Amino acid sequence: MASDDADVDKDDEQDSTDGTSGARGSADPVSAARAAGPSSGESVRVDSWIWSVRLVKTRSMGATACRGGHVRVNGERVKPAYAVRVGDEVRLRHDGRERVVVVKRVIRKRVGAPIAAECYVDNSPPPPPREAVAPAGIRDRGAGRPTKRDRRELERLRGLALGSSGFSGSSGSSRSSGREGDADGS
Repeated sequence: MASDDADVDKDDEQDSTDGTSGARGSADPVSAARAAGPSSGESVRVDSWIWSVRLVKTRSMGATACRGGHVRVNGERVKPAYAVRVGDEVRLRHDGRERVVVVKRVIRKRVGAPIAAECYVDNSPPPPPREAVAPAGIRDRGAGRPTKRDRRELERLRGLALGSSGFSGSSGSSRSSGREGDADGS
């Protein structure tokens, strides 16, 4: 019986050292990405790949982006089922900016952000700078209702000035006394 226990211990040691089992709990990012990848010879859909490397939030968003023509692989618009290979350049227009990435590793399952960043080379242009303008017209909480003067200052800051008088009516004659079509009063 002791030899059977020793054989089981050897099998456990081999499983833990070859990196094939327990990839989810392992600290080695390469083995985690390898476990998330397809087996040899298989391909990965482009919508699944852009989701698994965290370029889009959901796979359905990736498929929608492909159908809408927002995903290009090597300069060509692609359908969601297009097979991605190592070395392909993937361009994705998403959230008002364009991401340009080159595929380094093909994976099928979604992985953590540090591991996902190792699966592509990011050649994207830098994001546009955020406007560093203070928000105009923010009032302190509990300050109460603004006076007419405060309201006019807020509108002037926001660029909503209507004119010098602030009243945009033409004349008061359109609301005459009573019903329409009753010229004789009867």
